[in-house]
Amino acid sequence: MEYVQQITELEINSRAEEVFTAMSPRCTIDEMELMRRAYQLAHDAHAYQKRMTGEPYIIHPIAVARIVAVEMKLGAPPVCAAFLHDVVEDTDYTDEDIKRLFGDDVAFLVRVVTKQKKSNYSMSKQLDNFRQMLDSMHYDVRAILIKLADRLHNMRTLSSMRPAKQMKIAGETDYFYAPLANRLGFYNIKIELENLSFRYRCPQVYENIVQLIEKEKEQDKIRMASFSTKIDEVLNANGIRYRREVAYRAPYSLYRKMKNTKVDFEHVEGRHFTRIVFPEDVYVSEKNMCLNIYSYLTNCFREKSGSMINYIDQPKSNGYQSFHVHLLSDYGVWEEVHISSERMILNSRLGCVARRRDNDITAWIDAMRNVLRDVANNSHENPDGDSFFIESVRSQFYNDDITCYTPQGRALRLPKGSTVLDFAYNIHTQVGMHAKYAKINGHLASIKTVLHRGDCVEVGTDESVMPKDDWRGCAKSYKALRHIHQYLDRLPKPQYDRCPVCHPIPGEEVIGFTEDNGRISVHRRDCSEAIAMSSRYGDSIVAVDFLAEESVLYPASITVHAVDRQHLLSDLIDSISNKFRLSINNLHTVTEDEIVTCTVNFYVHSYDELQTIVDTISDIPDVDEVKYQND
Repeated sequence: MEYVQQITELEINSRAEEVFTAMSPRCTIDEMELMRRAYQLAHDAHAYQKRMTGEPYIIHPIAVARIVAVEMKLGAPPVCAAFLHDVVEDTDYTDEDIKRLFGDDVAFLVRVVTKQKKSNYSMSKQLDNFRQMLDSMHYDVRAILIKLADRLHNMRTLSSMRPAKQMKIAGETDYFYAPLANRLGFYNIKIELENLSFRYRCPQVYENIVQLIEKEKEQDKIRMASFSTKIDEVLNANGIRYRREVAYRAPYSLYRKMKNTKVDFEHVEGRHFTRIVFPEDVYVSEKNMCLNIYSYLTNCFREKSGSMINYIDQPKSNGYQSFHVHLLSDYGVWEEVHISSERMILNSRLGCVARRRDNDITAWIDAMRNVLRDVANNSHENPDGDSFFIESVRSQFYNDDITCYTPQGRALRLPKGSTVLDFAYNIHTQVGMHAKYAKINGHLASIKTVLHRGDCVEVGTDESVMPKDDWRGCAKSYKALRHIHQYLDRLPKPQYDRCPVCHPIPGEEVIGFTEDNGRISVHRRDCSEAIAMSSRYGDSIVAVDFLAEESVLYPASITVHAVDRQHLLSDLIDSISNKFRLSINNLHTVTEDEIVTCTVNFYVHSYDELQTIVDTISDIPDVDEVKYQND
């Protein structure tokens, strides 16, 4: 702290000059002058302010501008906005001042990254700030990149904050900013944000994994040197120009793998990989060069079956491209190898602002704008609008997407962990609304089945099928969730809450209890829970009219005992499915010594209907007894 308090004016200006030096090769004289004026205004405006570290406040805007200029390689207006991003919020300057002095473009960017002061927030203060930032993507992604740069420097200097403040900022970063950086293609920034967040949220666990990584590096030295030497011999013999490095995955990446796979550090796979990078100016296409290197290596090393992943033809949604394979080293260890061009590596660092040969990021940003527009138009329909907004948008930001295909070859990108329901809704809303079953790679499957990269999916529909309440927990994508919520939230709400112990059905003898939330819970009169509540909360007992409704079905279960004979099972099914046109969702039959015990689960409208079914089945020849499960 003593050192930072002694930062001189000369050093401050020197740090600013680093920004101007980086921008000089790609800016005009006028743009350079604009950036210098932005820096000078920020310097003067923040002259008497200090950061929590004790540094002059201007150090922060300079650092954000440097990230924007050097690490993101954005243009002059974003650099100006980075210098000025806290001026309106923390000094007497206004939006109009910025517009008058620096023009509309810079003023727009500053306005978006400035937290709006309100007496009342439509959501929480944090969610309102997130929404303001996301809404900027309707117009210009540069604003969100400046906000990422601001967050990155705040995370780099988080040690000066109180533990509670560290937890708040680290939590926001891990929840929102790191996935956002990933989806915009800034892989290095994503990794740094994740690990800084992890370091401050779980410092002991973080430090333990850091030590384990360092220990493994030392233990791996001889083995990795042997593997690397053999790679060099193969590639050099074939005249390949390349550079090679061994990269160990970051602590948070390994921690997440350990949690997901429920294993310790020693047993988690993929703790490191070998990267082979060739120059972009090769005489063949990048894909062919990757295949050439792959071919040379697999002539020398044994390849792990099924390990090859081609991210060149099918890049990740953040634009990541590479060619992955696992090779067997002389030490009997499968080593992960990534083959990439320098362009691919650069794109992983610069994300959506890099020069690309594909439209993945542009398409993703356009899709995100559509999602944001849709959320803005429809969030008022959801009773949990605050949290639903941010969760809906965040579902589009998760670390990876998967690409699945229709039988006609149409590719659909979905958040990792999506189910057939997500696939169906993203084909067309009506396909989702009436989805009944699926065929995944030719095999029959439930619409709740989780999909994987490359699956070919055919969705079967039925006009009588409509969204069910358990669909809410089986969808991942925003489009599916919105339509499922909209449909279910518009259905008439049940007048009563059914007891989860006795599961009453309309027509049974029931009693009601007024709950603390004002709702009425309904119980069978012989329910053990109702008897206990009557003795403790007698004053809350109310009479209820628990009546059957044509559109509402209730689960019921019966057990049938009968003498075995031909067609007995078909007679049972006929009594429920054909005569009463009710759906059977489970049937279990055991035959022992010519005695059949059959349990049938189905849905009924009322207790009277259930009793009629029981009577009908009792009249079937050779049926001895029919018991309703609550009898």
